[in-house]
Amino acid sequence: MDRKIGTISMGVRCPIIREGDDLASIVVDSALESINSIGLSIRENDVISVTESIVARAQGNYATVDAIAKDVQTKLGGETIGVMFPILSRNRFSICLKGMARGAKKIVLMLSYPSDEVGNGLLTYEQLDAANVNPYSDVLSLEQYRELFGYEVHEFTGVDYISYYKELIESEDCACEIIFANNPKVILDYTKDVLTCDIHTRQRTKRILKENGGNRILGMDDILNAPVDGSGFNTEYGLLGSNKATEDTIKLFPNNSQQLVEDIQKQIKDKTGKHIEVMVYGDGAFKDPQGKIWELADPVVSPGYTSGLKGTPNEVKLKYLADNDFKDLNGEELKEAIKTRIKEKDEDLTGDMASQGTTPRQLTDLIGSLSDLTSGSGDKGTPVVLIQGYFDNYTE
Repeated sequence: MDRKIGTISMGVRCPIIREGDDLASIVVDSALESINSIGLSIRENDVISVTESIVARAQGNYATVDAIAKDVQTKLGGETIGVMFPILSRNRFSICLKGMARGAKKIVLMLSYPSDEVGNGLLTYEQLDAANVNPYSDVLSLEQYRELFGYEVHEFTGVDYISYYKELIESEDCACEIIFANNPKVILDYTKDVLTCDIHTRQRTKRILKENGGNRILGMDDILNAPVDGSGFNTEYGLLGSNKATEDTIKLFPNNSQQLVEDIQKQIKDKTGKHIEVMVYGDGAFKDPQGKIWELADPVVSPGYTSGLKGTPNEVKLKYLADNDFKDLNGEELKEAIKTRIKEKDEDLTGDMASQGTTPRQLTDLIGSLSDLTSGSGDKGTPVVLIQGYFDNYTE
């Protein structure tokens, strides 16, 4: 009998994770208990995804505002610094900004507009058009911005991020000047010591600033990329990927994720005899059509994954085959023709018309997005996701 169900994505409930917990064993035991509780079992090529949050928590990878401040002051001099292109987020950026302000005497905060890097909007393009403002060339002071656009709050959070960031900086006895611009070079008219806070464009921004006379030019990936007075850190990403933990601490992106995923893979193999793939995931990589927010505020979707998750899908489009190659077939004859085509497909379908319309993305980005949507970001209590049938196709 043909199997009638394809891919299944299931959130796995786990204990609340604390620092020092044996996370690999907890993930394995929770996944096996969960799948057995509904009468199923682990299958070959299943995928277990683990949210980065519990990985960092088990590692105790936290840092305080004071640790951020000390690193910023040491590396940027502690006087006037430019802080440019931050995302608009209480969870993602507020504690980092507090540490930056504590480590400087003045911050020139340069905000991109009409939105931040991941789509959180300050304005709409319609508002810019009505005000005859060109965001690619025009530089606005806070006073000019307020005169043109007044006080806007975020559609979903109800926060005026301009006021919020200004008050946060000044609460640390740090002077604050806010400007609005999209050309990185603009910040150099105010200060040569700059901390650029963009995520996915940070290397280009750093290069432009260094090529145009910048002095000390750092990104968020250069802050807390090593411990400060015993703090947490992330060697590769620094503050990028961090989240607010308390009013004075952040949880950093996890270290050594590769070791964890390989440990989980081995334990499942030892206990079930099945080879599975494992990944650690953060934000998914998708865009909200209403709020225009591109979800990926982490530096990568997956900081660690087993080797079977490298690469991109290699699939043919069933509707293309049905409408083109086998348009004159029906019923069982059509079904068998498509199955044969799938079984005989090349290992690399690049350029093959039968693959057009399939999703040209990395497997880790696709599965990470599925996992993020399955686990949610609230109170579901399912920080582990078990996915079955992801690598199946119509022939199986």
